[in-house]
Amino acid sequence: MAITLALAVGRPALAQQIHVSPAAEVVEGTALSLRLSELPPLTSIRIVSSRLARGMIPQQPHQAQARFTSNAAGELDLNSQAPDSGSYTGADVRGLFWSMQLAAPRASLPPLDPKQQGEVWLQAYAGERLLVQKKLWLQPFAPEVQSRAVVDFPGARFAVGPGAHKRGAIIVLGGSEGGSIAARTTTPLLASQGYAVLGLPYYSPPTWGAKGMEPAELPGLPSSFADIELDRLNQAREWLGRQPEVDAERIAVYGVSKGAEFALAASARMAWIRAVVAYVPSDVIWEGWGMGVPEADTRSSFAWQGKPLPWQPYQGMAAESAGFATGAAVHIRRPMDQGRVAHPERLAGARIAVENYRGPLLMVAGSDDQMWDSAGMARNIEASRQAQGLPTISLIYPGAGHALSSSGWAPTTGHNLGPMKLGGSPAVDAQAQADAWPQVLAFLKQHLGQAKP
Repeated sequence: MAITLALAVGRPALAQQIHVSPAAEVVEGTALSLRLSELPPLTSIRIVSSRLARGMIPQQPHQAQARFTSNAAGELDLNSQAPDSGSYTGADVRGLFWSMQLAAPRASLPPLDPKQQGEVWLQAYAGERLLVQKKLWLQPFAPEVQSRAVVDFPGARFAVGPGAHKRGAIIVLGGSEGGSIAARTTTPLLASQGYAVLGLPYYSPPTWGAKGMEPAELPGLPSSFADIELDRLNQAREWLGRQPEVDAERIAVYGVSKGAEFALAASARMAWIRAVVAYVPSDVIWEGWGMGVPEADTRSSFAWQGKPLPWQPYQGMAAESAGFATGAAVHIRRPMDQGRVAHPERLAGARIAVENYRGPLLMVAGSDDQMWDSAGMARNIEASRQAQGLPTISLIYPGAGHALSSSGWAPTTGHNLGPMKLGGSPAVDAQAQADAWPQVLAFLKQHLGQAKP
């Protein structure tokens, strides 16, 4: 539950307030309004935000801060007022959320609860004195959503709200990170919008951990991104059709990065797919990689009915990847761009026939994507489909990077901290996420409709 504590500074105790609308407990991605009242008038007010970063083990505290000047009535409106200084610039109600960075070792922290994912504390100070603090909870999914493991598919999760009435369904495909992370996070979040959602892992590589190379999370899945069988989606459709909560005539596919490549390649072959959301997509099938793929340009990323699909090779991937050992910046986009230039004769065969998919498509891409040229490839896809008069929405954000599949309320400051560069910048990525997310939800609602009682 939301908590409000106050210490007076020349005013009665408990006078200062942080007002959150529509509520202090909402599903992540819900637009919020934040304002403060009963503050000392015309006073410098420092606001500090704190949370435990989701996905880190152990969970590490992150913080942001910004300094404002209260107006003559003792009020601050974070929706319209830009900070005088701090972790972000410009009027942005989400600024204290996306601009968080790893907290300093001796930072003063509120009582963060690791069991409450999405818990965020806001604390307002006049000088060094705490005026008021409030706990918000950006819930990772609605409390009524139930998520369960699916034994038919390793690492898969099925999430749905209460009731056995029929509703539209979504299949979620993560990217080259592999494993179950998308199934565990995106799946219940989308189910909170009223859909039945199947998070479908399809690849699980070994990973580097604190003790070196660690085994794959899901040993029942391919450990190399090579010849991944598209027919897995047909199997997923059959499974969804047996669930009492699912209307099997209304199934969309939601893919991110390599998952978007998967979704587009499948939709060009599977007429049952009602709608496609493709975050940072590809217009071609790319070369495969991983354990058991020792030579360059020998395997495809995807296969159809047991046969590898024609693919576009990279150029210089080994040299680029050497940065992981040397500490040099790694831009995976470079060997991909170089591969297109070096092998133009392969493009026609590797191209995904996106015009074969007649249904609606929404794409989200960034012009500074350093994993691959998602903006350029989205424009190619859009042109191919528009030539056929097919329903296509292309959201391309200038200056944004690869990490766009979020809502703009989570920290975006870590996208380029390690050797691998995703492109973009924290402010631009957060704005792109916040702009795209409600359009994605509106697109799904339009084409999957409401749950049927």
